[in-house]
Amino acid sequence: MLDVLPLPHSFKSRIGTAVLRRATVDDADAVIALLADDPISAARGDVASEADRPVYAQALAEILAEPSNDLLVVELDGAVVGTLQLTSIPGMSRRGARRLLVEAVRVQSGLRSSGIGSAVMRWVGEAAAPAVGAAMVQLTSDAARTDAHRFYERLGYVGSHRGFKYNVPSA
Repeated sequence: MLDVLPLPHSFKSRIGTAVLRRATVDDADAVIALLADDPISAARGDVASEADRPVYAQALAEILAEPSNDLLVVELDGAVVGTLQLTSIPGMSRRGARRLLVEAVRVQSGLRSSGIGSAVMRWVGEAAAPAVGAAMVQLTSDAARTDAHRFYERLGYVGSHRGFKYNVPSA
């Protein structure tokens, strides 16, 4: 885990005060539900199947055990309503600049446009990135997520690169 992150972090949204905190193994089901709540993730197989729970639990344990990774959740009124993964990446380019990679940002579908996502992403840029010594924050977003692209652009993110993925065939 990225133990230098200033957590927990309380913030106000349009629907109340929320807390951004590090996920624990007890949050696995809530995070799985957030992934399944997203149509693009669900189409990729994140459907919150009980049969898949062990692989998600293993992934969460690995993320939390890795010093350069962290999984965070947003709690509102005692319920987990958002999540994101952060990875600190040392680099050679840009004169050895460190990057903070943001992945799997999700806010419960009924709470989007409540200010939760904006507050979390501002915290990433203003608090998390400096805490890990990152010169930049980067993320990828599925090409179909046009609403998300507008959201990130409003926050100052620039669509500067084109991403590529390769799905490794199963053995």
